[in-house]
Amino acid sequence: MRGLLATSIGVTCAAALALPLTPPATAVTARPAPSTETATAGVRATSPAAPLPGSTQSLPLTPLAPDRSLGGAHGLPRRDVRPFSLVGVVWNDPDAELHGRVQVRTRATGTGTWSGWRDLETHNADHGADPDTSERASAHVRGATAPLWVGDSDGVEVRVTPAADVRSQGTARGPRTATAAPLPSGLRLELVDPGKPTPKAGAAGHAPAGPLGGRAATALGPVTAQVAASDTRSVSDPGSVTAPVPVDARDAVAAKTSQATAASAANQDVAPLGATQIPALDRSATERELVTLRGTDLTDAQRAKPYIGPRPGIVTRRGWGADENLRESGFRYTTKVKAAFVHHTASGNNYTCSQAPSVIRGIYRYHVRSMGWRDIGYNFLVDKCGNIYEGRAGGVTKPVLGAHTLGFNSNSMGIAVIGTFTSTKPSASAVTAVARLTAWKLGLFGANPRGKTYLKSGGGNLYAKGKNVRLNVISGHRDGFATECPGRHLYGKLGSARSSAARYQGR
Repeated sequence: MRGLLATSIGVTCAAALALPLTPPATAVTARPAPSTETATAGVRATSPAAPLPGSTQSLPLTPLAPDRSLGGAHGLPRRDVRPFSLVGVVWNDPDAELHGRVQVRTRATGTGTWSGWRDLETHNADHGADPDTSERASAHVRGATAPLWVGDSDGVEVRVTPAADVRSQGTARGPRTATAAPLPSGLRLELVDPGKPTPKAGAAGHAPAGPLGGRAATALGPVTAQVAASDTRSVSDPGSVTAPVPVDARDAVAAKTSQATAASAANQDVAPLGATQIPALDRSATERELVTLRGTDLTDAQRAKPYIGPRPGIVTRRGWGADENLRESGFRYTTKVKAAFVHHTASGNNYTCSQAPSVIRGIYRYHVRSMGWRDIGYNFLVDKCGNIYEGRAGGVTKPVLGAHTLGFNSNSMGIAVIGTFTSTKPSASAVTAVARLTAWKLGLFGANPRGKTYLKSGGGNLYAKGKNVRLNVISGHRDGFATECPGRHLYGKLGSARSSAARYQGR
């Protein structure tokens, strides 16, 4: 793609990042490189040589017993499963649309109580890398519903019911009618256990339940040596290895450490290596930082009057507990950030702010292991308490190429508010966080949050490939693709976010 730069950061550091290793679950999968994957009894099985925190159970959906009320439906009868917290349905062809209704019910761990039926948003290819990019062309990319956060669960039932002949879908350009088609092939239920973060990841393993404000960046503590051998793993004190470590295990640990170091080093212009949080800055400090970061690209007018909002506090990938060994190595960048697309994760609103890092880890694993993307699709995420989280790796100040708005990922960024806002209003804290984040990040590249800009379409269902499209600098996902995202209630707040972001920039 034009304007695309692929880089890998190789960093040598005196203190390696310590990452958690957890024992593998026998009936659960943690899918590493797709080439090492084998299928056993409908569940992906992988080598235990490189265990990952968290896991994914992948279960095939089959035709349900004949029932006139569920004609042609596929699903999974009620059954016991290994613990999970996030659920979604995937299928083979990423370009195939699922026209129908996907419903799940789950059993809460501990209480044994079954939920009622809950709907999964079908997504229908509205997220993802742009056409004709290597990420989109990967043979491992799949179609998928939005993931749904259900909390700690150990039982599940699912049904996928085909739609009637037509359905109407609201978009920014008005209603769109879609003709129903048979259910896509290869339907599978994905049950995601987000795993546990390292104890050093943020405060008590999660982000604070409120905006970060002026908290200082937190760096890693002492180095912890980690070793792995076959099915057993041990963690020792620095310099004290209690068992022989096979060469391949050392290589696996070194590779994981290198990935984590590179992800953290990408933020070294704003935080120390290993930081779990990037601190907020006041306006004057942000303006000085702008000159440091973008000095050679600033015009005389920008130097005289820099329109940029104060940098907000941001929880890093280290802070929310990202397992850097899940994603592909290296980072990919576009040229600049001319626009921001706002999304909702459609994962439901039944989470606490202390659970938000777990929700993000679940979405990350779902995007990479279930949907086949190279990393989480969004550049940033925002929770209901207004906490801001780093998304796709590559550095929060840089124009990282995401996979959030199919056709418009170049020269833009994607911000996902955690929740579903089709019939529920977003919190004021979340909308304010979107405004503060866009005021700062768009300000780094000289963009006016109240303005318009042109982006060239990479191809989609609203705009043909190559068409120059005039969009709001802060747009909703539905402005670039025929989709309900970010939900009508969040979409209705974008005008307020634009005005607030412009005010934060001093316009």
